[in-house]
Amino acid sequence: MNYYNAFIRLASDSAATHSAVPPARGEKRTIPVIEYELLAAKPYFYTQEELQFAVHVEREGIAPAQLKAKRRELWAEFFNKPRACLRCSSLPKKYGWGLHFDEQGRIGLVPVESAAYKKFSGSKTLKVVPAMSSKRA
Repeated sequence: MNYYNAFIRLASDSAATHSAVPPARGEKRTIPVIEYELLAAKPYFYTQEELQFAVHVEREGIAPAQLKAKRRELWAEFFNKPRACLRCSSLPKKYGWGLHFDEQGRIGLVPVESAAYKKFSGSKTLKVVPAMSSKRA
């Protein structure tokens, strides 16, 4: 499931007032770190599904040759079970990043302190949804 012409704003219980780069923890890069690095390096390149798959490939250490040879199989295997959407990502829940999806479903990072964040949050032409809350009601 990809989003199109949408904006994921910060979760209602997020304490973030400024965007921050997710910190590394240990030797293995975390999902938020990888998501941030991919989106920051290539704005409006990935769709939600492409980003999730790229994170999976990175975390599993799948070699480029193996990915090239078996991409379709690996993709089908990865999406064989349901995946949480980016509303569950720590980027808009904890680290102060809004996620803007263009008409092709490509994602751009939007810092909470930016004018673009304010514009997208109040947009009448985008589907604006909050990130999932971290705490249960």
